[in-house]
Amino acid sequence: MPQDITKVALVTGAARGIGLATARRFLAEGWQVALLDIDVVTLAAAIAEIGKPEATLALPCDVSDPAALEAAFAALTARFGRLNALVNNAGTAVFKPLLETTFDEWNRVLAVNLTGPFLTTQLAAPLMADGGGGAIVNITSISGLRASTLRVAYGTSKAALAHLTKQQAAELASLGIRVNAVAPGPVDTAMAKAVHSPEIRADYRDAIPLARYGLEEELAASIFFLCSAQASYITGQTLAVDGGFDAVGIGLATLRGERRNL
Repeated sequence: MPQDITKVALVTGAARGIGLATARRFLAEGWQVALLDIDVVTLAAAIAEIGKPEATLALPCDVSDPAALEAAFAALTARFGRLNALVNNAGTAVFKPLLETTFDEWNRVLAVNLTGPFLTTQLAAPLMADGGGGAIVNITSISGLRASTLRVAYGTSKAALAHLTKQQAAELASLGIRVNAVAPGPVDTAMAKAVHSPEIRADYRDAIPLARYGLEEELAASIFFLCSAQASYITGQTLAVDGGFDAVGIGLATLRGERRNL
């Protein structure tokens, strides 16, 4: 693609949190960005706050609805005419015990977290291929790499998304499309601040080598890297951006205590 043509990214779940931070990172790098989210009011507020109408497009949409997604992609194509990067960030969660999770709750989590990226990628790939290729980043979770309580639907959907990433990478490489995943650990989003008690935050701090929550901007930086030319030989990978959480088992807090007593 000629260097003077502005690149275009589509970020799902972009009204808040990691998605909004990622959209802002692309914009800061000179890209145009379509922000897709089911929350119409919050999405409109995010677009207004960004204040770059010439470079942004709001796409109110449920990623599990095939017809709504087709309409969203039609609007994106009409506005920008191309697509260079797709970030499948939209997600939902139900935090309940396995035996209390309902069939409808299970289906909704799988529909958004797994079927959504499947559908968006099917629509994005031909558009990317027409422009010579592109990059896709699926946002999984540390919960898809290691099991925990109350996450039977969420963790399973994210583990499946990590494998879908490999399937997509294998099949889309011939179209010039790279596909990778980012697996966030605990991130200091507004939702985390609202639902994580001080005790939970302390537990995470004790279990993470870097001893803190990640920042939305740190996740955005990793996502942008995987979409950039700097990651041109990386595909089919899951990058855990988690402060080392997935790398360790038990004993970290005890080791820290011993060191403090030296």
